[in-house]
Amino acid sequence: MELRELVIDVILTIIMTISTVVLVLRFWQDLICATAAALITLSLGGLFILLTIRVRILDENVTARERSMRVNLEEISNMMRAKYEESITHFDGIVEDLSRRMYR
Repeated sequence: MELRELVIDVILTIIMTISTVVLVLRFWQDLICATAAALITLSLGGLFILLTIRVRILDENVTARERSMRVNLEEISNMMRAKYEESITHFDGIVEDLSRRMYR
């Protein structure tokens, strides 16, 4: 996953943090409260970014598993088709052999 994919999330987190600091400083004019609010907002934004990353990773894993299952099912289908053709050929041979014995 590239950083370019997360640029929007990072920008929104920065905007959210700046607006929180401005809002808190304007109402209370206390640097400690503004810093705490900024840290809370940054952690919330980081949580959103981590959730986005994890959802994308899970999506990639599901896609990879689906692809491998599809390949495995295709291989099983080909093997079953080959066994079916082999069984039909074998049964045809048995039927021909029995029909020859019946007419003798």
